Amino acid sequence: MPIVENYGKLGRDADFSLTFWRSQSPEVVFEAAYALIKDYLLLKEGHADEPRLQRTVEAFRRA
Repeated sequence: MPIVENYGKLGRDADFSLTFWRSQSPEVVFEAAYALIKDYLLLKEGHADEPRLQRTVEAFRRA
């Protein structure tokens, strides 16, 4: 995948961002979003072992 760069002021590159992400496959967008979630968890909780949305359910019980 080629490297794409954009130089400008923060907040003023919405057109570039939109064009870039629309040119990517859904898999690439999902992987980028998942990487951001893992980075957030690492900064907030000190680890990113198993994000909440990726946990498996072991059992259901009626309350």
